Amino acid sequence: MALLDHTLDPDNVDAVAYDAIYFTGGHAVMWDFPDSEGIQKITRNIHVQGRIVSAVCHGYCGLLNTRLNDGQLLVQGRRVTGFSWTEEILAGVSRQMPYNAQAEMSRQGALYEKGLLPFVPKVVVDGRLVTGQNPQPTKATAKAVAALLRTSG
Repeated sequence: MALLDHTLDPDNVDAVAYDAIYFTGGHAVMWDFPDSEGIQKITRNIHVQGRIVSAVCHGYCGLLNTRLNDGQLLVQGRRVTGFSWTEEILAGVSRQMPYNAQAEMSRQGALYEKGLLPFVPKVVVDGRLVTGQNPQPTKATAKAVAALLRTSG
């Protein structure tokens, strides 16, 4: 609880101290994550250090707009998943969303994948990039990250 009471501002996080970043979901991150330079810096630094970048559900919005040191978008040419536009429509909230995250991922060059059916668990592992489609694979996504941590450590 003390850590929650004293959460660091992203600008004060030293990415060297972390082996992975795990973005959780919730619709609010669609507004908070994509344009946060602090989040982008942490994500870029963890990635370029050969560590693990991961997200589940709407957390993949934290990967949007993140550029690597060479200027390439982190998700460009990478397999990812996250809450699909079909799931937004079925949840009845698509009209309240600031953008279509699935389409934005594709626009940024990601190779977006989704489950055959909405709201079923799906995890995509592309090297050290781990993503889960919706809330259902939260545990499976975390297990995939833990497996990578065990093999890289």
